[in-house]
Amino acid sequence: MRQPFFNDIHRIGGVSMRLRTPMPELTSATTVLNNPVTREELIGERPTLIHFWSVSCHLCKEAMPNINAFRDEYKDRLNVVSVHMPRSEDDLDIEKVKEVAEEHGITQTILVDNQHGITDAFENKYVPAYYVFDKTGLLRHFQAGDSGMAMLEKRVNRVLDEASKTE
Repeated sequence: MRQPFFNDIHRIGGVSMRLRTPMPELTSATTVLNNPVTREELIGERPTLIHFWSVSCHLCKEAMPNINAFRDEYKDRLNVVSVHMPRSEDDLDIEKVKEVAEEHGITQTILVDNQHGITDAFENKYVPAYYVFDKTGLLRHFQAGDSGMAMLEKRVNRVLDEASKTE
């Protein structure tokens, strides 16, 4: 088994998921906090925002109120799932993940990805990172870092509008 951390060349030089790519499986979480969810449960009724974060990421903690606002504002129209992606050995401590989740009000599903199975399936290289999937499970938007919640909100609203027109 390879080292499950962020310092390998594969992840640094990898290609990100392309738009309209189907949502990868979410089955390789090492721990699931809050409500377990499967890919199949996320596809069909509403769009999904999948948010990658890490307890050691300052930007992730700054963005969390915005993610929680999406979760609360769009609770009947948008699935929100968080994936904890460890960036160092210290990030593997599940008690620390639980503590930070509680401090920051993360009540949505948290898929703890200590082996980077989900991270690899998404070809994700960043935290924070945001993947917006339409209700059919196709990737419609990707954004990483602190590039602005306004753009993310615009993309989420576009996918939500499209979903409401097809109902």
